[in-house]
Amino acid sequence: MENKDIFNHMQALEKQMGKVHGQFSTLMLEVKRLLEENQQLRLENEKMRKILKGEGAEGNPPIDSPASPAPMPEGGESIDIVGEGYDNLARLYHEGFHICNVNYGHLRTEGDCLFCLSFLNK
Repeated sequence: MENKDIFNHMQALEKQMGKVHGQFSTLMLEVKRLLEENQQLRLENEKMRKILKGEGAEGNPPIDSPASPAPMPEGGESIDIVGEGYDNLARLYHEGFHICNVNYGHLRTEGDCLFCLSFLNK
């Protein structure tokens, strides 16, 4: 091989290595994102299992054994309990889940959420 051919071959290899390095970096970022998502889903799954087993917030009944329903009035019509929905949302929030419209149902991993708190304060 002549010197010029060797130099051209080295340049071609360098370009290929640059492409491979770029693809490898992209792949590493995707693997990192997937690992983080996997860990978050594991935590959320573990929390949901605890809730289903009745190990959730203190004093709350397990999901599969609901609290006794509100008594029916004498006329037979049901009365909407004003605070029941609020209490359920507050319970979910204190169990570690978002109740805001931004991230509803997702596990809170970074402490309190201002959107959820403002919703609870309404």
